[in-house]
Amino acid sequence: MKLKWLGHSCFLLTSDAGTKIIIDPFDDQTGYPVPDEEADMVLTSHDDSDHNYIKAVRNPKGGKLQHVKDPGRYSLKDVTITGVSTYHDQIEGRRRGLNVVFVIDIDGLRVCHCGDLGHVPDSRQAAEIGRTDILLLPVGGTYTVDAKEACQVISLLKPSVTIPMHYWTPVQCFDLDGVDKFLAEAGLTGRTDIYVRRQEIEITRDNIKTFPEVIMLEYE
Repeated sequence: MKLKWLGHSCFLLTSDAGTKIIIDPFDDQTGYPVPDEEADMVLTSHDDSDHNYIKAVRNPKGGKLQHVKDPGRYSLKDVTITGVSTYHDQIEGRRRGLNVVFVIDIDGLRVCHCGDLGHVPDSRQAAEIGRTDILLLPVGGTYTVDAKEACQVISLLKPSVTIPMHYWTPVQCFDLDGVDKFLAEAGLTGRTDIYVRRQEIEITRDNIKTFPEVIMLEYE
């Protein structure tokens, strides 16, 4: 499987068979270049425009793009998706509404994209998420879990690899914490091996153990 970070919370997953899933595409308000990608399916965790700009995604065959935004089980070719209902805040959605955590089963790996998760999942939600190989996790606070809560999510789900997202960068327009706060909380300050210095990586069942527990991708 190939995994590409397009900035903010947007990722493109490509299976070995060529199936493409894009998650949380954003509009021009984030500061990142708006995605211009082809995909077979688009997943959106909630209805904020920095996560649901599906106009940025094209179907490679020119047909209607399959869009998934609700909890439940879905399948597309060689990929299976499970949407788990969570909240965008710590008060059961009363401030910012609901959020869908997506678990994507692809090439023998389970990728968990947390969207704008605003709380540490409870035991029921954690059980629905299940085994997690790769965790795509917001760490910037303000609208999502902060650095300390992100580390609690990692302790709960126990992924092999965590990739931080939704944090402040020099192009980011939102008032978020930088990733250094999360790295300090996780005890990773000064670790140079976590920086892969590229936008896309290929992870398989065979090589996942060779990656560090946290991977920092470049957004361009």
